[in-house]
Amino acid sequence: MKLYRFTLLLCVFFLSCEQKSKVEKEVEEIPVDIKVERFDKAFFEAKPEDLGKLKKQYPYFFPAGNNDAVWLQKMQEPIWREVYSEVQKKYSNFEPVRQEFNSLFQHVKYYFPKTKTPKVITVIGEMDYTAKAIYADSLVIVALELYLGKEHKFYEFPNYLKQNFEEKQIMPDVVSSFTYRNTPAFPDRNLVSQMIFEGKQLYAKDLLLPEYTDADKIGYTPEQIKWCEENEAYMWRYFMEKEMLYSDDPKLTTRFIAPAPFSKFYLEIDNDSPGRVGAWIGWQIVRSYMKNNNVTLPELLKVNSKEIFEKSKYKPKK
Repeated sequence: MKLYRFTLLLCVFFLSCEQKSKVEKEVEEIPVDIKVERFDKAFFEAKPEDLGKLKKQYPYFFPAGNNDAVWLQKMQEPIWREVYSEVQKKYSNFEPVRQEFNSLFQHVKYYFPKTKTPKVITVIGEMDYTAKAIYADSLVIVALELYLGKEHKFYEFPNYLKQNFEEKQIMPDVVSSFTYRNTPAFPDRNLVSQMIFEGKQLYAKDLLLPEYTDADKIGYTPEQIKWCEENEAYMWRYFMEKEMLYSDDPKLTTRFIAPAPFSKFYLEIDNDSPGRVGAWIGWQIVRSYMKNNNVTLPELLKVNSKEIFEKSKYKPKK
């Protein structure tokens, strides 16, 4: 019996590998050639008299109502010149990142064939960590000042934010923006619906970024992933016993969904837990749903949370 089970598992393993390689071979055949424009270089290397030309070429970066003096000051401000210098040190050669974009959008086109191939534009923004990478249909905008490495001297942010200011987070951030844009908003605001909404975004990374680790996909450390795996059953039992799943108390979003240094169970485990554990559990629910239902990725994004939860057959690992 043990030999039979081992043989069966081996067959499943090789079948899975074969299927994966088949998909990846098809993905590799999709023609994609991402173009990159370094607006950060164009802006900080421009002369003041070139500002008008820049505004015509990149009108979406110069909102109406701002006097030209604002932009001229930023061009010449010593602190922003230093930021530009640090970005150049890190990203003077952007080709490795461009190749990552190529691979990502080959996967995007495999699962979303009608998606346009976007142009990537790099910028130096205003250190807004809520807008590090933005997918906007025909454009992807990447704020490079927020991908200099978590230990960079410029960053006066909490550690739970800084840990994702790494080059490796560019693609996961782009996928987050892409999937948020392509996921309909549903009226339900209860905790389980929010979990599953976030879980959809994370599951998309399973397919669009297959070579990335779970830690990279959600922006955790490996230790934080391990904590979630070891405490999955405990967390699920807590949500069930406290009757939180169908609660629409807005405080639950802050406690378990929004970025935070830790999740708030109001127990001793809080200090060991990462933030956003509700999103992580939502990810496991969506994974279970996709395992038990024949649904494409675009279809998944359109299915309501109630149906996903009921058909997921989710059971936390013990």
